[in-house]
Amino acid sequence: MRMRFNPQPRLDCPPIEMVKLNLNCRDELIPILRALQHIYGDNRLRRDILYLVGEDVNPETSTEHGRPGMSYWQIAVLAAVRLGCNLDYDKLQDLAEQHRNLRLLMGIGDWQQEVDFDWRRIRDNLCHLRPQTLTKINRLVVTAGHELAPKAIEAVRGDTFVVETNIHYPTESSLIGDGLRKILPLAAELAEQKEQSGWRQHEHILKNVHKLVQRIGRASRAKGQGGAQRLKKLYRELLELAGKLLQRAEQLLVSLAFRVEEQAAIRSVAKMPLAMRLHHYVGLTRKVCDTARRRVLLGETVPHAEKIFSIFEPKTELIKRGKQAKPIQYGHNVLVVEDAVGFICEYQVVDKGVLDQDLVVPVMKKLQQRVGGKIKRASFDRSFHTPENQQALGEIVRTPCIAAKGQEKGRKQQKEGTVAFRKARQNHPGVESAIGALQAGNGLERCRDKSDPGFERYVGLAVLGRNLQTLGKLLLAQDEAECEAAKSRRKDAG
Repeated sequence: MRMRFNPQPRLDCPPIEMVKLNLNCRDELIPILRALQHIYGDNRLRRDILYLVGEDVNPETSTEHGRPGMSYWQIAVLAAVRLGCNLDYDKLQDLAEQHRNLRLLMGIGDWQQEVDFDWRRIRDNLCHLRPQTLTKINRLVVTAGHELAPKAIEAVRGDTFVVETNIHYPTESSLIGDGLRKILPLAAELAEQKEQSGWRQHEHILKNVHKLVQRIGRASRAKGQGGAQRLKKLYRELLELAGKLLQRAEQLLVSLAFRVEEQAAIRSVAKMPLAMRLHHYVGLTRKVCDTARRRVLLGETVPHAEKIFSIFEPKTELIKRGKQAKPIQYGHNVLVVEDAVGFICEYQVVDKGVLDQDLVVPVMKKLQQRVGGKIKRASFDRSFHTPENQQALGEIVRTPCIAAKGQEKGRKQQKEGTVAFRKARQNHPGVESAIGALQAGNGLERCRDKSDPGFERYVGLAVLGRNLQTLGKLLLAQDEAECEAAKSRRKDAG
């Protein structure tokens, strides 16, 4: 049984709009709670957001039957706070159980001590939210913010940055070990269900695989003579063992008359049946074995596009951005477009192999159409530049600003540019502040969730937390301009 929110006020719980916040506290939770108060008080905005949440939480099931579950409003509040304050599920559980104002904002009174917020319950409810739903909610929040600051959308600036996936440093031996660590228990469980023999010693085999992977790691770090030959010998032994186990797993699937086509549409590995999961990990492990054989035994140079960097996050990319601190990163590029007051009005997880210069024109066209042609100035870094993009962006906004590649061209462009162009170029580096805030304050330095939909959901939750902080600060500045909770180090973009 689900409710959008509790329409009947409790005696021990004041109206949500009347919950008193500590305006002298600079914690990031205060502006988020103030923004949530504003959303709750706007009946149309609240209805639209809770409708989107309900479509994901109860897409096919009835809201009238079953055990009482978390209301849609409680799910929305916890979704906002999770990465708005950069919390893991354990800290979010503690906050939901102990923070009085947060509980009052969720409609939980002081007398309701029995309300349970186990972290698994929170996780399962938040994981119902689809990435597409979070995109729509973010747009509703940004629209509400633009009602308070109408001119904010007139100037936007965008850039991409890397959000790392939660993987260990990839080596072929460790990836083969990861694959076999999933394949052996799955094959043993599946064989037991179907009453087939041959996998009784899977735990003993797995220990041998682990020892062999450790020996390869020590051999790869050795600097003495003969280290390369010893490494080849160990890799040959690991590949031979992995080949036999993969062949046995494939024979098990054949004996069960497994068909890939029946389960091809399932994106999340955790939701796959046992046989489909086994087939999934066998395919990935076999690909890693082929890469290891080519690179280590045959001495080939394998292109990065043909490699897998994680068994659990197989779409992870190796990205070289040339940054001094992290020249190589494993993850995905994310594009963000920020307006003049700090709202992330557009974001996108970039598909594998797509370059920055391929993004700017289609993204800006859609954004300009969505906001009704209000954008007058847009700035992007030199990685987005081509002569065609500069011209196409000029047809979308009045003042296009994409830095030219090369020092000489850049100086010439700056010298010949208009006053508006130079001002846009001067203000553009501020987008790095937004990216830094998303990474340090909203968890976008490294994604802690699993799977591709989980990655996109994680990015959407982080952007939602950042937008709610921005909206909350605008509201607090209107309520009491000199309060500590409303202050920000961000300078006016002008």
